[in-house]
Amino acid sequence: MAAPSALPALFAPADRTLPALLRQQAQRHGDLPLFKAGATAWTVAECRDVAARSAGSLVAAGIGAGDRVAVMCGNRSEFMQLYLGCAWLGAIAVPINTASKGPQLRHILANSGARLLAIEAELAPSLGTLDLGTLPIDLVWVIGDHPATGISIECRHTALPVLGEAIAPGTVRPGDTVAILYTSGTTGPAKGVCCPQAQYFWWGVNTGNILGLREGDVQVTTLPLFHTNALNAFYQALLNGAQLVAEPRFSASAFWTSLATHGATVTYVLGAMVPILMSKEPSPADRAHHTRVALAPGVPGHLQKPFTERFGIALVDGFGSTETNNVIGDDMHSQKPGWMGPVYQGFQARVVDQDDNELPPGEAGELILRSDEPYAFATGYFGMPEKTVEAWRNLWFHTGDRVIREADGYFKFVDRLKDAIRRRGENISSFEVEQVLLSHPAIATAAAFPVNSELAEDEVMVAIVLRDGASLTPVELMEFCQPRMAYFAIPRYVAFVAELPATENGKIQKYKLRERGVIPGTWDREAAGYKLVR
Repeated sequence: MAAPSALPALFAPADRTLPALLRQQAQRHGDLPLFKAGATAWTVAECRDVAARSAGSLVAAGIGAGDRVAVMCGNRSEFMQLYLGCAWLGAIAVPINTASKGPQLRHILANSGARLLAIEAELAPSLGTLDLGTLPIDLVWVIGDHPATGISIECRHTALPVLGEAIAPGTVRPGDTVAILYTSGTTGPAKGVCCPQAQYFWWGVNTGNILGLREGDVQVTTLPLFHTNALNAFYQALLNGAQLVAEPRFSASAFWTSLATHGATVTYVLGAMVPILMSKEPSPADRAHHTRVALAPGVPGHLQKPFTERFGIALVDGFGSTETNNVIGDDMHSQKPGWMGPVYQGFQARVVDQDDNELPPGEAGELILRSDEPYAFATGYFGMPEKTVEAWRNLWFHTGDRVIREADGYFKFVDRLKDAIRRRGENISSFEVEQVLLSHPAIATAAAFPVNSELAEDEVMVAIVLRDGASLTPVELMEFCQPRMAYFAIPRYVAFVAELPATENGKIQKYKLRERGVIPGTWDREAAGYKLVR
């Protein structure tokens, strides 16, 4: 088991906030590089100053502590600039998946109550289907070049302002919400996870420890900053004297070149990325880097050893979620391939039945979690008290994941209890997919569910019952879905059926659809050669 980190002793509990971490780390090693995206690179001291000046810009725009600031932007320095400014001021950042569109995007903006939206120029068309006048947004900041002619933002908007005058940090406490991150909404509309300042401190401590991060390391991530994985990598770098380099996106053909170019010693991959990289023809680039370890949650166990043998990078598995932390895992020297690992020091984990009774080792049940440290977990779902109580019932967080705990304390993932689909690192809400499908006039009812992918994780399949006398082709369905949902959520498999399996009270029995999988006559988007437009 990984040894406990020495970092918590360096920071008093009251200082486990981003403003305090920036100030203290700037005093310790202010000249060390901390963050890089594109042509922009900041040292620790410069990140502190960017936070103070970005907060000044927010104050000048009328934003105060507790106000929500939505940020819809890729891996650019502007994303981190706005996040740092919010954290320094005590405002709350609301990072939004850049693929969000239609009802999903509207729900996030409405539920969060964001007064300010900062959006990348090329994403501005996503606002075209929204009536901004019915949302709480007072102002839109456009990041990068202004939208092209013909794209209307029906709200007061301006270019992202230059950094303002530096201000003193707000009165920020470890339990104050630093960000609201929206989940996939597996059983209903997406839930906004309220992440406190101290939660990301512990993400940085625990994940950095399990990776063996040290001063001078260079972390390269191709994962999006609007997700917990890449966002907490910034805290790993800040706490350990390392540098985080945020690349625009994952590209299998450019991955190894990126690691070599930046001198990466640590990187980050998700389950589906490993088989994609393994599928490429061997080349000298496979070893033309200095990367020693990768955080690799959800990687198929049988691929861990071949990946390390080919690329020279140890893969570290584990378990964490937006609501929790890096809770289960082990370092590269102690882990067992295919297992998540043991529960990390500072957390408690149980495997329980449907009534929360603990199950014996070797028996599968739901994983529930609890933290020993204050504010190491999220504090609930924004504006959804009933969902918060449901998830944290009996004072344990219920993950909705089915696992096995063996007698030696190691946990193994079995499957998900929640009605979720995970495709290439993205959590997809079947509910939101179905809402788009049901808005089509030809569709009577529909169900979205996961089927196995040849890479890893899932592919999206839908079973559709058409209205009497209606007709609809798979290609027409694709054309309908593209402007209404994120590209990664658009179904790969489409089956038109006469009826869906249902209970006596009419509830669709999705487990039967999952068990049945791809049936004869199912249309396969990839086999048909249909290309999505991102």
